[in-house]
Amino acid sequence: MDSVLAFVIGVVIIVIGLAVSIGLHEIGHLVPAKLFGVKVTQYMIGFGPTIWSRRRGETEYGVKAIPLGGYIAMIGMFPPAKGQQVHEDSTGFFRSLVQDARDSSMESITPGDEDRAFYRLPVWKRIVVMFGGPFMNLVLAVALFAVILMGFGVTQPSTTVGSVSACALPATSERQTCEPGDPAAPGAAAGIEPGDRIVSVDGQPVTSWNESTTIIRDHPDEPIELVVVRDGEQVTLEVTPMLSERYATDENGQVVTDASGDPVTVQAGFVGISPASETVQQPVTAVLPAVGEQITGVAGIIVNLPQRMVDVWNAAFGTEERDPNGPISVVGVGRLSGEIASLDEIPLASKAAGLIGILASLNIALFVFNLIPLLPLDGGHIAGALWEAIRRGFARVFRRPDPGPVDLAKLMPLTFGVVIVLGAMSALLIYADIVKPVTLL
Repeated sequence: MDSVLAFVIGVVIIVIGLAVSIGLHEIGHLVPAKLFGVKVTQYMIGFGPTIWSRRRGETEYGVKAIPLGGYIAMIGMFPPAKGQQVHEDSTGFFRSLVQDARDSSMESITPGDEDRAFYRLPVWKRIVVMFGGPFMNLVLAVALFAVILMGFGVTQPSTTVGSVSACALPATSERQTCEPGDPAAPGAAAGIEPGDRIVSVDGQPVTSWNESTTIIRDHPDEPIELVVVRDGEQVTLEVTPMLSERYATDENGQVVTDASGDPVTVQAGFVGISPASETVQQPVTAVLPAVGEQITGVAGIIVNLPQRMVDVWNAAFGTEERDPNGPISVVGVGRLSGEIASLDEIPLASKAAGLIGILASLNIALFVFNLIPLLPLDGGHIAGALWEAIRRGFARVFRRPDPGPVDLAKLMPLTFGVVIVLGAMSALLIYADIVKPVTLL
């Protein structure tokens, strides 16, 4: 029962965190819009029936039943057609798709508000308004990653020996246990014990596990001196690494893969020891690089999204396994959050760090995804504003008449197509997360 309750709590935390992230995204649109004088009639978190709302001034603030999105409604998102008045539309994911809102919303525009339409803003102000939402997600992600890296810290290999293998098995061996006839591991034969902290290898001081591993791998069949600290005292041991098939690693200790994604193997020195892990708080300088890596990773997923969705289809309707690094839906995110919260094997601090990490990654995903230059996403409006600036710039340079604002409403057919594709992908991901989910258990 306790694990079920913890699972539910984990899901609730992520749902609340997602709602807050969406709310801050819309605040990123709301604040600059109001500062620039645009009339904002609604600020809503969620979709569906309104649960609660309150009007303050000219804006209605509220919460709707389904916390999976949000929107602010600004008058004049699109320039009116010739001979028509200004209409109302929204930055929200779904409401901006409804083309007939152009007609119905005109009735809610009171005389005198024409100059407060969004499309009348200078290009740079429109970009600020539309970029404000994704930027808030980026700021929130940076703050969350700062909490994780600087507050909780990062689990990484220490220079302390965590385990000593009794035998030496090739890296590609399917067995994980020793059997009679397997060669003895040099580390155990040399007297290395779990808990030993490595100080130097072959006369070279080491400050990381990767440094010690590099030296060992470079000295197969050569006796080397290993100095460790055991029970507060330095102990000098002699070990002869044996030549063995190992996975190739880069300078950061990460396994190298070939063009097909399979790990590369090499013949290298092997002792048979593994590190103990330790949690190390990171400096502030580690935050932005971590955020940059996340942005690059999400962008890579989006660039390869067609193939990724094919893989999800094959997994959902076939026998293939889900890619743990592939796209998942909010259902999958909720499931992973619940699993993290219900794990008994990890301490509370690690559970909190895991949930915060999920929220940080979600905000990175919201930041990158919303900048795709397609309507109804924010990136589509930004691209339209930039195209307008280019057209007007060329007109000024060649002394041609001002072409006026770009009417993005003409792209509604494309927008509906984008929505259909996004809806289909969402449905597939949700189905896959139900029948063959990415799981930690």
